[in-house]
Amino acid sequence: MATTDLYNAEFMDHVSHPDYKYELEDADCTHEGVNPSCGDELAFSVRFAEDGTIGEAAFTGHGCAISQASADIMSDLMIGKTPEQARELCALFMRMVRGEETDEERLEELEDGVLLRDIAHMPARVKCAELAWRTLDEMLAGREGQEA
Repeated sequence: MATTDLYNAEFMDHVSHPDYKYELEDADCTHEGVNPSCGDELAFSVRFAEDGTIGEAAFTGHGCAISQASADIMSDLMIGKTPEQARELCALFMRMVRGEETDEERLEELEDGVLLRDIAHMPARVKCAELAWRTLDEMLAGREGQEA
């Protein structure tokens, strides 16, 4: 598959019309992420539902099409997930974009996240794709220590 297949209509819709790019008021957690290699920045916020799952997720910031689409895709995927499930999905996504995970059944868990699988063939763009996922993972990892 050519790397240009990444920029298909579904991917570009996440870039042009992101559903989750807004300031989340009264967020329970917000964490900032930066890709120092290119300057992409985002702040990722979540509000938890009464059952402890992620009830709402949103991001703000700027960056390339890959980082912005990835953040939008991730936000949608995380709604309804527990923090543990969210961290597992973050780890799975990062293995996928590094080319370490290729099992189709496992990758189905990422839903639209699989649109970014070809990043594995574009090493310079891996950090762009991972930015939102790494930011969420760091936020949730930091939160684990505070819940005791």
